[in-house]
Amino acid sequence: MATSYTLIDSYEATGSVASIEFSAIAPNWTDLKVVWSTRISAASTSGNDIISINGSSASFTGRRLYGSGSGGGSSDTVTTWAGFNSGNNGTASTFGNTEIYFPNAFGSTYKSYSIDTVQEQNGTIAYSAISAGLWSDTDAITSITLTPDAGSYVQYSTAYLYGISNS
Repeated sequence: MATSYTLIDSYEATGSVASIEFSAIAPNWTDLKVVWSTRISAASTSGNDIISINGSSASFTGRRLYGSGSGGGSSDTVTTWAGFNSGNNGTASTFGNTEIYFPNAFGSTYKSYSIDTVQEQNGTIAYSAISAGLWSDTDAITSITLTPDAGSYVQYSTAYLYGISNS
């Protein structure tokens, strides 16, 4: 059980940005948690967030359960998929919201993670998902980069990085 959450870094887009990066993450905690709220400039109602760790987009696997307002299902995720965001053709001023949790982020074993995500939309279709995954690398997590799969993040997109101590 986490006993202490510390805000390590925060980011708010003041204009259009291609990605959000947290770098030089010191190993002062046991776990890491990233929370973000994003909207993209792409002409769609929704999009996907892509994650890279320490500059790597390799060795990711996972499983996600999802719903769309009209149905649902599950799928393997063998990519760096990390959640949903709201697109430019979606309901105005709505943002997708995602949380990813990395237990043992600085240990010398593979890094497991969990994702909880929702794409906001005042319509019949809005996406939500939970996912569990594994980054098959033994390096400590020292940087995390979020990138939309299309377009760029728009003004007021935000992200927060927390360090969590279990002692």
